[in-house]
Amino acid sequence: MGKIARTFIAIILGAGLLLGSTWQAQAQSGIDVTNIQADYEFGEEIRFSAEVSAPSPIQEVLLLFRDLNEENTRVISLAEEAGRYYYAYDTSTNLLRPFATISYSFQVTLKNGESFTSESSSFIYEDNRFDWQMREEDNIRVHWSEGDDAFGQAALDTARNGLVKIQSFFPIDKSEAFDIYIYASPSELQDTLFMGGELWVAGHANPELGIVLVSIAPGSQQTILMQKHIPHELAHIVLYRHVGENYNRLPTWLLEGIASLAELYPNPDYQLALERAVDANMLIPISELCQPFSRDASQAFLSYAEAASFTRYLHSSFGSSGLDELIRTYADGISCETGVMRVFSKPITYLDASWQESVLGANLLGVAFRETLPYLLLFAIILISPLGQAISSLRRQKNNDR
Repeated sequence: MGKIARTFIAIILGAGLLLGSTWQAQAQSGIDVTNIQADYEFGEEIRFSAEVSAPSPIQEVLLLFRDLNEENTRVISLAEEAGRYYYAYDTSTNLLRPFATISYSFQVTLKNGESFTSESSSFIYEDNRFDWQMREEDNIRVHWSEGDDAFGQAALDTARNGLVKIQSFFPIDKSEAFDIYIYASPSELQDTLFMGGELWVAGHANPELGIVLVSIAPGSQQTILMQKHIPHELAHIVLYRHVGENYNRLPTWLLEGIASLAELYPNPDYQLALERAVDANMLIPISELCQPFSRDASQAFLSYAEAASFTRYLHSSFGSSGLDELIRTYADGISCETGVMRVFSKPITYLDASWQESVLGANLLGVAFRETLPYLLLFAIILISPLGQAISSLRRQKNNDR
């Protein structure tokens, strides 16, 4: 018998022994978990159930489930009725993220100490209050609740064109899908986000899940709204996949600035807000936009406008490679002000003043004075202290001479 034949037989025998031992372990426990079910009403409850049979008395059956993008597993003891174990999980008070993938299994423990855990099952916690239509192309899937096929195709075209524009700034990982859900009204979207513990209106992206949620009603404004909101939210997902879990280390002005650059229809009101802020000398320093934006509506709008304009200025000045280097530097954990200095060799206050002068037409002298005022005050304090001491010394000497 040749070496290859002997090796093949050994593999077959080894596999047989492995399968035999597995079958024997299952036969010895004799625990069967069958007819596993999980059905839900979005925002209300999820009903888990399974039939369990065992050769000896059952001590406890536990439900183990979690959002696959979270670390914590929920462990719940199930009630029993005629051999069927069940539990209704209240999602109106115990919030779950919309469209998350929920993984669950059942753990059975017998009174004699034996234990068995079923294989994991999963489902997507989709908003099933609506009958979603779906259209897809390559790795893009568009879901909408109101509107005809042309509406869905328009959204799909917008998403594809948005990704092309985003790719001009940094690479796109096309191995994972993008799911876009379009609600017909802001209130419907708001309800969905509220059920997941989020608060926003026009649009929302969950980068970890690869999900975009926007509110766009079919009608005369649908094209403009699609071109504003869909690429903006897609950019957040692409950026997350580009830098990974360090996405949240990026300053807010850069996160929102890049998303604004991706828009196929830039917000025309941004320029008006910037002009008014310049005239009133009310621009927010870029260094103050490193953290999450103000919840005040007018301040938030100005913050978005500044982030979009300043990021566009950096892109036009340093190109896509410079912008990508800045993204990666921030993803490494560098502070907001240090990141700009490391990549562009200029402090953020200098770039802020340069942007205001060259893009917004602000008075550079006034901007420079405002930016350097803290340093001037510090310099004055440093000078005043020894000067005061010298004056006091002269006065004491004069008094002694008398």
